[in-house]
Amino acid sequence: MRVVLDTNILVSALIAPAGYPAAIYDAWESDRFTLLTCAEHIAEVRATLRKPSVATLIEPYKAGRVINQVKKLAVNIANLPRVRRSADPEDDFLLALAEAGAADYLVTGDKSGLLTLKKHKRTQIITAREFAERIVGRNR
Repeated sequence: MRVVLDTNILVSALIAPAGYPAAIYDAWESDRFTLLTCAEHIAEVRATLRKPSVATLIEPYKAGRVINQVKKLAVNIANLPRVRRSADPEDDFLLALAEAGAADYLVTGDKSGLLTLKKHKRTQIITAREFAERIVGRNR
């Protein structure tokens, strides 16, 4: 199973270790699915982790570890197609990543944006809770 995790899912996994995003992150580290990434994704995760409001919630070594893990273990997709579909143009790269990487799921917490689309090409767009229940089988 090929999956794109929105930045908010990766960051939430670090902030709330008992939540759905953390269960998803653990499932990825246990090879339950293949994580897809791209240069834009890594840059956005890194920039978000450096925001003062986020950085105060996460120990620096944990932020560095997630970046290193994504760079090392995720499948890097290059040459993304041009996509203009999201209400937030800054999220279009996630749809492009899902499309180019033939993702089964794009997991996000973006209720007013990506989740309203429900699907992009073959990729289902779902919440962390929905994905955790499917892949991990846990109700948190």
